[in-house]
Amino acid sequence: MRRFLKFLHTIGAIGLMGAMASLLVLLSWAPSPSALAEYAMMRGAMGTIATWIFFPSLGLTLIAGLLAIGLNRGYHDAGWAWLKAATGILVFESGFVGVLGPMQQEAEQSALALAGRIDPATLTGSLAAERNTLWVLLAVAVVNVVVGIWRPRLTRRRPA
Repeated sequence: MRRFLKFLHTIGAIGLMGAMASLLVLLSWAPSPSALAEYAMMRGAMGTIATWIFFPSLGLTLIAGLLAIGLNRGYHDAGWAWLKAATGILVFESGFVGVLGPMQQEAEQSALALAGRIDPATLTGSLAAERNTLWVLLAVAVVNVVVGIWRPRLTRRRPA
């Protein structure tokens, strides 16, 4: 079971970091909302990646990691495992608020603007905020990988 959870956690982390990298590439190539057809296509692609790769990978990584901590007694007192759990939960929450939600919403809004249902001026074009969030989340994910490999001795103190 331990190896299976490690496999799931690793596959989830690969998908998560790959999705973040691909979203960063798309954000760097995204046109402004004034080029509506191209903007809507790019935002649709970003929304799809966020929905079908980023979110499931994020969930798989977090759930497999938490299950591994819960099922392996050796991880119960390992400070590095709890550090990874805490940062993983923060990445999960930030992924919802700063990546998944805005990307899905902007994909829907740009599709509606392209169809003529809403005014294209309402598109936010919040590329910089999403890019910054992704860079921070990617950095935290890299730190989590390093902590998982290095496994520093961060033990909890026991009462005397």
